[in-house]
Amino acid sequence: MAVYDLQEQETLDDLKAWWARWGTLVTWIAVAVAATIVSVQGWRWWVASQADGASALYFAVSSAGRAEDAAKAKEAMATLADKYAGTSYAPRAALLHAKQLWDAGDKAGAKTQLSWVVDHAADEDLKQVARYRLAGVLLDEKNVDEALKVLDAKHSDAYAGLYADLRGDALSAAGRVDEARAAYQSAIAKIDAKTPYRNFVQLKLDALGGAPAPGGAASVFDQAAPAPAAPAGQTAVKP
Repeated sequence: MAVYDLQEQETLDDLKAWWARWGTLVTWIAVAVAATIVSVQGWRWWVASQADGASALYFAVSSAGRAEDAAKAKEAMATLADKYAGTSYAPRAALLHAKQLWDAGDKAGAKTQLSWVVDHAADEDLKQVARYRLAGVLLDEKNVDEALKVLDAKHSDAYAGLYADLRGDALSAAGRVDEARAAYQSAIAKIDAKTPYRNFVQLKLDALGGAPAPGGAASVFDQAAPAPAAPAGQTAVKP
């Protein structure tokens, strides 16, 4: 028994020596790991709470618009932009609210919402939809130069036909017929031949031989631009 007691004592002494040397470091590592776990869990909770809050406000904007409750839609959008601007819901709600305002005749309000999306959205698809619609609003205001500047922004091939078509409208409105014709031709080349909208662009191109081509500003909120993906579980925004 004495032998075993001696061995146990030696083991305990070794453990004490090891702890004396490494105990503080081990403690700090354990604390750091625990803090990291708590931080990660806290971050996940915060992200989830942000998504929940933003989602509720998005649907508040949507439902208020269907109920034609402009005040409620405006309030929900203001809160969303103020507290949840970094979420994917905020720019989508702003696009939706811009359409509501446009339909209600508040063109200045629609312009403000679209500009907000251009300035704040992280999703490039949303920015491109917003720029297209913003250019249409500017063209409706007869602010051709600003509309052309917006349309000059970099955009993907998916939006090339729509951008070229609206550019043709702006150039036609400015009396720059040759440039407008080239823009419409570019749009026709980039729009799917099976799409009825292509025929509409062709009509505008044909019209350049006589009366000015029909303006596109009033219809930019209804054009079937490629819809950016919606947040998981939600319906995509219809441009």
